[in-house]
Amino acid sequence: MTLSLPLNGDPVVTPVTIPTAPLPSRPSGPPASEAGEPVPALASEQVLGIPLALTSYDDVMDWMDAVVRTGERVSISAAAVHLVMVAREDPETREALLNTITVPDGQPLVWALRALGHPQASRIYGPELMARYCERAAASGLRMYLYGGRNQGALVQLVLTLRQRYPGLTIAGGYSPPFRPQTGEEREAITAEINASRADVVWVGTGQPKQEKWMAEMRDMLDSPILAGVGAAFDFHAGLVPQAPNWMQASGLEWTYRLAHEPRRLWKRYARYNPLFVAGFAGQYARRTRNALSER
Repeated sequence: MTLSLPLNGDPVVTPVTIPTAPLPSRPSGPPASEAGEPVPALASEQVLGIPLALTSYDDVMDWMDAVVRTGERVSISAAAVHLVMVAREDPETREALLNTITVPDGQPLVWALRALGHPQASRIYGPELMARYCERAAASGLRMYLYGGRNQGALVQLVLTLRQRYPGLTIAGGYSPPFRPQTGEEREAITAEINASRADVVWVGTGQPKQEKWMAEMRDMLDSPILAGVGAAFDFHAGLVPQAPNWMQASGLEWTYRLAHEPRRLWKRYARYNPLFVAGFAGQYARRTRNALSER
């Protein structure tokens, strides 16, 4: 299942192993989280029952670096409104998120955090986090693995784009899984491949909440310190789907842009979950206000 990439750089489907740097050695013995102090968790605030990190790009990337250094095993997910709302209805998704460091990808989630008294709250956009951390990893030598993509050809295009954009970036491997649930044999094979790659970060781009469930299922089996769910980042960086202009993202209108480009896939999601989020958060804010007034 090794990522297909020809030596001349032209994307094809015929399997050719990615040339990689020599495998680094990792300390033997128990994980650092057992042998010493774990990396402090990022500060957070709950929005509709899901803790969202109060952080910045630099702070979350510094936290990721610290996790890699200590050898802890964590998952991080860039959550949109859709994911938070699915977690209210689906216990499996909720359980996965409660065991994940979740950062606010959607601008409405940032507005919610600010309304709850956190003016410093900022958006951590999954594609931007992936881009910035790959740039940092190109300098630091950390190893990346890519799990996701529409198909193997799209994944090859993503690899080419990342390598061109961030010279020196080590992509230790990649795999575009089938859309159906993975079999036990496939689970064992991908576990062995990712562990053999010695990847420091596994970027997971299979869509929400599928990727969060996969990370929760695989977390204890994978040696990589970080599993990072970034949703549509694979499609954006591969150039398969255009990103909304910055002004639309900052205005909370990115969903309208994405809806215009992928109406058949997204209209039911937005029609259902956007109004539910507004109503749900209005209720949370009202309860918080009443409680604050009663304590005076």
